[in-house]
Amino acid sequence: MNPLLEKFNTKYTSSPFEEIKEEHYLPAFQELIKVSEKEIDEITNNPEAPTFENTIESMAFSGEQLDRVSNIFFNINSAETNDEIQKIAQEVSPLLTEFSSKISQNEKLFERIKNVYDQKDTLSLNEEQQMLLNETYKGFVRSGALLSEEDKKKLEKISMDLSIKSLQFGQNALASTNAYFKHITNKDELKGIPEAILQQYEEDAKEKGLKGYVITLQYPSYLPAMTYAENRELRKELALANGKKSFDGGEFDNQNLIKEIVKLRQEKAELLGYKNYADFVLEERMAKSPEKVFEFLNELLDKATPYAQKEIEELKTLAKADGIDDLQSYDHAFYAEKLRKQKFDIDDEELKPYFQLEKVQEAVFGLAGKLFGLEFKEINDVQKYHDDVKTYEITENGNVKALLYADYHPRKGKRAGAWMTSYKNQYKKDGENSRPHISVVCNFTKPTKDTPSLLTFQEVTTLFHEFGHALHGVLADTQYPNLSGTSVKWDFVELPSQFLENFCYEPEFLKTFAKHYQTGEILPNEKIEKLSQSKSFMEGYQTLRQLGFGLLDMAYHSEVGALENKSVKEFEVEKTAATNLYPSNPETAASPSFSHIFQGGYSAGYYSYKWAEVLDADAFQYFKENGIFNPEIAAKYKILLSSGGTKDPMELYKNFRGSEPKVESLLKRAFGE
Repeated sequence: MNPLLEKFNTKYTSSPFEEIKEEHYLPAFQELIKVSEKEIDEITNNPEAPTFENTIESMAFSGEQLDRVSNIFFNINSAETNDEIQKIAQEVSPLLTEFSSKISQNEKLFERIKNVYDQKDTLSLNEEQQMLLNETYKGFVRSGALLSEEDKKKLEKISMDLSIKSLQFGQNALASTNAYFKHITNKDELKGIPEAILQQYEEDAKEKGLKGYVITLQYPSYLPAMTYAENRELRKELALANGKKSFDGGEFDNQNLIKEIVKLRQEKAELLGYKNYADFVLEERMAKSPEKVFEFLNELLDKATPYAQKEIEELKTLAKADGIDDLQSYDHAFYAEKLRKQKFDIDDEELKPYFQLEKVQEAVFGLAGKLFGLEFKEINDVQKYHDDVKTYEITENGNVKALLYADYHPRKGKRAGAWMTSYKNQYKKDGENSRPHISVVCNFTKPTKDTPSLLTFQEVTTLFHEFGHALHGVLADTQYPNLSGTSVKWDFVELPSQFLENFCYEPEFLKTFAKHYQTGEILPNEKIEKLSQSKSFMEGYQTLRQLGFGLLDMAYHSEVGALENKSVKEFEVEKTAATNLYPSNPETAASPSFSHIFQGGYSAGYYSYKWAEVLDADAFQYFKENGIFNPEIAAKYKILLSSGGTKDPMELYKNFRGSEPKVESLLKRAFGE
């Protein structure tokens, strides 16, 4: 029996993780693709005249089991992968791409869709139904429905190649990260690194059967070394290893893949009638055009550059006192931490005992309760994909709202970073409001035998960020699964996540959970005040760093043929020159491990982090002016979250705020302007 082909009869109809074996995946995909094709055939060959219900709506609810299995498989490929899973991914991705292409290039089906679309003005559709109709029609056109047969075949091949190459890019980046570790036996080489971190390094060494200490390129291991190690040569070596990920000409090198992916994306855009890939992508974003994005990024660059330069000068002064006249990028975190401690008397390691993971999670749960009336209860009768995972039932007024999977610690099979994802979307069908299954995945330091998992303040904001995304899914209340939760315009999707981070800096809220894990003492007022003041610390530098990624992404996807006569490194240096505050090392490059744009969904969309910062600064300003827990404003914000992609995001935002977002709100928060 293949559990992926059965109805999920587990509690909450949750995923039967413990019954799934690797050999189940490929047969399940093959069978469910056939089932889904049959559903599409029934819609296509329906003898009745096409209507919204028998065509558009039927399509929205088709392929449900295939979607569930895809979510399970690709989430596992990110959170608990292995060689076999990655091999299956290489087989499955082309199958799904081929299936998707078959649907999008089904002329008879498109005729039915176009028939309904052409009479949309005479149909009595509500706002969500109109959005579904528009998105369905547009989706087909953007997938090549209006192309000739020959061009449809070309597009199908491009899509399949892109699917495989993007997957390979991510696998290379992960393998390159995992391939490196620094083994140290002399503790003196680790001077300055806090004892709790050294304990973790010892645990990592033991896992590898080694004595002493092991530092890896996983962020919970890498960042503390870069921040605290007084040994400059060690920082340099680690930074070099990190910067060479998939850029060393070895087995996991991604440079050629970047060129191939960029070229294929351009070919796809031209085939569909667009000037470049950025034009194609941005048609479906709030920003609408590359010109608007460049204007936005350059406006922020002009504002932020003087602040960033001033910040670097402060670091240079500190470094000179240590005899360093050539401050380098690998010195940045170390001296920034020194300066932060000097300015605000804040030491990450000193703060960590006040941010026990369990208490931070309680706080974010409590905040969701205060703002939106949600309650959380840990449950143990739901199957998990790893022992580290904890599961929670989320309710509102006694009714189940969602199932939450929380997966917080690094493992060999888990990719770096933090993300929110969904195993099942919310939708309404046959009188039932089917609730979502949401997952929050992070890479926080594991507890040791002596110490619980303690978070840096940055990790605290990371948890709030991902939980903001989770709330977007949890509160979803739409008719159709493909308009539910985070199924919104890409430059709108970061608003809920970045918005929630703001609460971490509010003294009133911090006092409710920042308590020492041993003594229960509340974080002292002066520290809370300093934390609040430190929100804009190094904001100029961080802004330029994000703008650099945004400009690089836009350059890759808007400059036709730009890579033809240049190396990836040359291109990167040229396009980020205005944002680079440190000399570039010829042995390192960011692009070959820039998974956001070459594997994730941020191609021609990385700017959306900054775009969403304008939204979140403006939204939180509204709360600040009226009380950060104001129930009326929280109720309006809840409507924005629960609406998913059923309305134009600017309309949703204006309904909440009463006006369009103002860039001044971000500048005020960041630089006091």
